[in-house]
Formats: sequence, C-alpha cells, structure tokens
Amino acid sequence: MAKKKRIVIALGGNALGNTLPEQMEAVKTTSRAIVDLIEEGCEVVVAHGNGPQVGMVNNAMIALTHEDPQQPNTPLSVCVAMSQAYIGYDLQNALREELLNRNITDIPVATMITQVRVDEDDPAFSCPSKPIGRFLTKEQADEMAKKYDYIMKEDAGRGYRRVVASPKPQEIVEIGTIRTMVDSGDLVIACGGGGIPVTRQGNHLKGASAVIDKDFASCLLAKELDADFLIILTAVEKAAINYGKPNQKWLDDITVSEAKQYIDEGHFAPGSMLPKIQAAVEFAESKPGRKALITLLEKAKEGIQGTTGTRIQLD
Repeated sequence: MAKKKRIVIALGGNALGNTLPEQMEAVKTTSRAIVDLIEEGCEVVVAHGNGPQVGMVNNAMIALTHEDPQQPNTPLSVCVAMSQAYIGYDLQNALREELLNRNITDIPVATMITQVRVDEDDPAFSCPSKPIGRFLTKEQADEMAKKYDYIMKEDAGRGYRRVVASPKPQEIVEIGTIRTMVDSGDLVIACGGGGIPVTRQGNHLKGASAVIDKDFASCLLAKELDADFLIILTAVEKAAINYGKPNQKWLDDITVSEAKQYIDEGHFAPGSMLPKIQAAVEFAESKPGRKALITLLEKAKEGIQGTTGTRIQLD
C-alpha cells in the first residue's frame, strides 16, 4: 500500500470569515476542500490564522474591564487561546460532518490547543509592529496606553491601534501529542493563530504579549511532522513577481534559489505575500523531496496534482 502524502495546510482568514456567522458558513466550504484532499489519499493536518478573531476576543475582554472594574485585563496569550478553541470548535465540527457526509467514519477530528515557544530575546519584542484590535481615536489610544501599558500606533490615517511583537516560532510545546494523534490517523487542528506565544522560565511557560505568524508556525509544524507538502492558502491562485505592473508574471514551479532571488529583489509585500514565500522556502529547503504550495483554498487539490498554484522545491 502506497504511503499517504502528509500535508500541513495553513488556512488564511478568507477561509474562516470575519464574524461568528461568517465563520460558521466559511468552515463548511473549507471543510469540503480539505476532505477532497483526504479522498485523494492525503493525510492532512490543519493550522490556521486568527487575525480578526483574536481582535474580537481582545475587544470583548477590554469591554468587560470597562463594565466591571474588578475584572483584570486579559493577557493577549489568553485571547489567542480563546480564539484557538472557538475556531477549532467550528472547524472540527464542520470537518466531522463533511467526513460523515462522504461515509468516511474512521478519521477522528480533534483540536489541540497549542503553545509555541518564542525567544524572549527575539528582536521583534523591541520593535512591535503587528496591529491588533479596533481603530481608536488619539484620546482613546492614549488612555489605553496609560491604563494597560499598550504600545499604540497610528495606522494609515484610519486611527490608532495596538501593536504587538511578532517573534519567530522556536518550538511547538505539544508536538509529541500532535505527532501521536496524526500517526494514529486523526485529523488534527493545531497551532491556531500561530500558536499561543510563550517563553520558557525554568519549568514554567509564561504567556507573551505577541502574535506568531501562522505561516512560520505552520512551516515549523510541517517540518516537525515530516510532512511532504506545506500548503499555504491565500487570496490568489498563484504568487507573482512585478505584481500589479504591466510586466506582472504569475509563478508556477520555482526553485528555492529562484524564490530567494525574488525575495531579495523585493517582489513580495511585507505582511502579505512575503511571509508566505519565506515560510514556503524554509520548508522546501529543510529536506530533499519536500514541496511547498501557495494557492487558493478551492485550488488546493489541483495544486497537489501539479496543475496550478506556485510550487517551490529544492533546486
């Protein structure tokens, strides 16, 4: 019997929606695409972002402190944990339903609340840049900075937002349990929102005021699980160089060296396509035979078959 391809899929925000009702609807479509891959004979592990969701949770927790002054402010790491659980809840139910709809009854689905260790000396902590939460006026921002010691920055003329660090993931704390579940045939949802950021203090794991890029966390997860494919889903079918210009060129099969050259030439936007390409390159060059794919959710199956998407592998 041929060995199944092991795939880690990194779901972006467009696969999850922006509100609770949108999410419940979006995960149905997402689940169909994931189960398509399972029917193709793939072993799938799911990671996901939490951009709008963690902001909603954070806002709700701040509103609680305004309603009840006895309530302490909720750490961002706890907000990430909350978002992992409620996204996982919707995803695992939708995946289970889709599997049963296709008479696949032997694949359990489970969400692993995942902590990801970051380096407390990561330079990202000295230069917070990742905006979270809603836009505020200057007066509101000053109040938040004073009350909670938040770092607030003006964002493109639309108001002020809190900014936090985005350190690189160093270790997936629960990787042993995740590996055991995957090896036993479970469909596992892990590293939600890039994982709950923690730093190690002796035997204690301390939550960090940060968010981890889900593409880099998914890359680490894929390497640790010895996956064959890392699929990073985004809002376009393929990555491109000279994007939006008359000489724009969509990328199909490219080597790690070519991808690095395009990165150096500045073809990919920071905070958008750049981290996806960087994570894809990191995975593809980590071991011979590993491939990374960047494409749309609904094109994932075709991408695995080699007919679409941007595919990156070693030279």
